[in-house]
Amino acid sequence: MTLSIVHLYYLVGGILAITAVMTLRDRQHPKRYSSAFFWGLYSLVFLVGDQLPPVWVGIGVVVMALIAAFGGVGVGRHSERSAADYAASAKRLGNKLFIPALAIPLITMLGTVFAKYLVFGGTPLLDPKNSTLVSLGVGCIFALGLACWLTKETPVQGIRESRRLTDALGWALVLPQMLGMLGLVFSDAGVGKAVAHITTNYINMDVRFFAVVVYVVGMALFTVIMGNGFAAFPVMTGGVGVPILVGVFHGNPAVMAAIGMLSGYCGTLLTPMAANFNIVPAALLELPDKNAVIRAQIPTALTLLTCNVFLLYFLMFR
Repeated sequence: MTLSIVHLYYLVGGILAITAVMTLRDRQHPKRYSSAFFWGLYSLVFLVGDQLPPVWVGIGVVVMALIAAFGGVGVGRHSERSAADYAASAKRLGNKLFIPALAIPLITMLGTVFAKYLVFGGTPLLDPKNSTLVSLGVGCIFALGLACWLTKETPVQGIRESRRLTDALGWALVLPQMLGMLGLVFSDAGVGKAVAHITTNYINMDVRFFAVVVYVVGMALFTVIMGNGFAAFPVMTGGVGVPILVGVFHGNPAVMAAIGMLSGYCGTLLTPMAANFNIVPAALLELPDKNAVIRAQIPTALTLLTCNVFLLYFLMFR
């Protein structure tokens, strides 16, 4: 049997479904019904999303957005150990704690590199089209086993910790997947053409430097809006990059793509929409200011964005 991306979806969907059931059974949860419904809907996307009509999936996404918007996703009751217990466990395990965490990228890398050799009876063990993601899933399962072996805990405790982290992150856990699709929605809606129309009619794009500034800053701004540089890339590249920087000024498209994405990442540093980078760490570290990560990154983002303007201007047209 070939392990495919579908099996990874089933794994994620199963964990989310268990989270929904555990939330529903938590009688001390202040919003257990709405929270359980939220995570249950999200689990269905992974478990049976490919079998549902797209309209139904869209309605489910809208319902999830409404639940989150009206504060329906809350934090349940979790029995945590004392600080002394955590300190004793850390002292006993020491640097061994890093083994499960490091096993995930290691197995992911090995699976990606050697996937083409893992063929038995003519059947590949890992789906060649999605070997990296499938290897990531295998790495996570292997890391869970290592963590249980090191800590002498059961997989059930791992599920409990998964639910605790899911509660801590809340609705922000859903943002990366939703925002990843936003670029396709914008592209199909013709946003790239609209950007091209606005820039060519209201900005003097005959000046090469102005065109570079529009592309670089536009990548950052659209990333701030969408929370994802990959979503911003087709919009700005289709609206400004290809037709003007490449088509009119005959720049190098490879340089444009590389520095353009780097400019998008500058926007990632500045937006709460990039929840997995900026909101999730603040939640995990229990920082009092949920935007503390963004505030610390602003000087780096603006400095790097300014450098990108000149890098693109001098390197793309050599």
